[in-house]
Amino acid sequence: MGLLVPLPESAHQVTWLMGDRGLPRSWREMNGYGSHTYQWLNAAGEKFWVKYHFISEQGVHNMTGDEAAQLAGSDADHHIRDLYEHIEAGEHPRWKLSVQVMPYEDAKDYRFNPFDLTKVWPHADYPLIEVGTMELNRNPENYFAEIEQATFAPSNFVPGIATSPDKMLLARIFSYADAHRYRVGTNHAQLPVNAPKTDDAGHSYAKDGAMRFGFSGSSTPVYAPNSLGGAHADPQRAAESSGWESDGDLVRSAATLHSEDDDFGQAGTLYRDVYDDGEKARFLEQITGHVGAVKSDEIRERAIGYWTNVDADLGAQLRHALTVEDAPIEAGEPGTASEPVSV
Repeated sequence: MGLLVPLPESAHQVTWLMGDRGLPRSWREMNGYGSHTYQWLNAAGEKFWVKYHFISEQGVHNMTGDEAAQLAGSDADHHIRDLYEHIEAGEHPRWKLSVQVMPYEDAKDYRFNPFDLTKVWPHADYPLIEVGTMELNRNPENYFAEIEQATFAPSNFVPGIATSPDKMLLARIFSYADAHRYRVGTNHAQLPVNAPKTDDAGHSYAKDGAMRFGFSGSSTPVYAPNSLGGAHADPQRAAESSGWESDGDLVRSAATLHSEDDDFGQAGTLYRDVYDDGEKARFLEQITGHVGAVKSDEIRERAIGYWTNVDADLGAQLRHALTVEDAPIEAGEPGTASEPVSV
């Protein structure tokens, strides 16, 4: 039911998901987005806000709902095998890495909260700047060791990159590492797939526990300060800050409504101005199938109201489509009512 009548703030994401882009033909043929807002700091101490974009050099190609339903029932491993086989054949998939860069001060009075995970920054305001390429050029030798045990965490910043007042990012900074300790183990950072690629990788307060290995000397202190070479903080960096924490105006502006902090505006723009006629028709068919499978009239009305908020004409078309779908078939009339396709 959550997918049928989602929370209003997720309208843009759900509109994307239920459209053609929610059914990629392969992982190689879809874009990736960092979603969160991060902070960049340069050597001169200047601060900027950034969003990451990975644009597929294979192009973006999708499948229909019927194709996806058939594939889900006949070949559940399609995507992972497609990626493996292309890499194995030397057809290495590539994504162009670009960033959007917002000057620090713009965030305080921009027309919507730029740290809101449910919003995208218009390219007209902050155009994409190409910075590099990501290429997948090797398959794992052992899937469990190199993929299942990989532990990525947004708290692993390198110098020059920092967090922002993005509330979802702030939650993930502590929750991801915590989840890794539970899923993989206390010493997950010592595993080869996760360990830093340096000779000096022993800076940790972890001691013993599952999969403890690689650090010399079991008696190395795990408390600080100590005089035996154990992990310790650098006092010269202890007071460093990314800057926004002490900026009261910025923090307050991120917590108050901006002029365009609505839930449905970007979803409506995606539907009206980005989708072509074919995409709109398939989108309507998709949501009609899902809403049509619901028996509760109250929940149906909530769903129609949700999509009406995205676009009034879309809501009217959905109501009409559901009415036609529910119409009884007269005796002798050819055909039967079609079952909704769930993808």
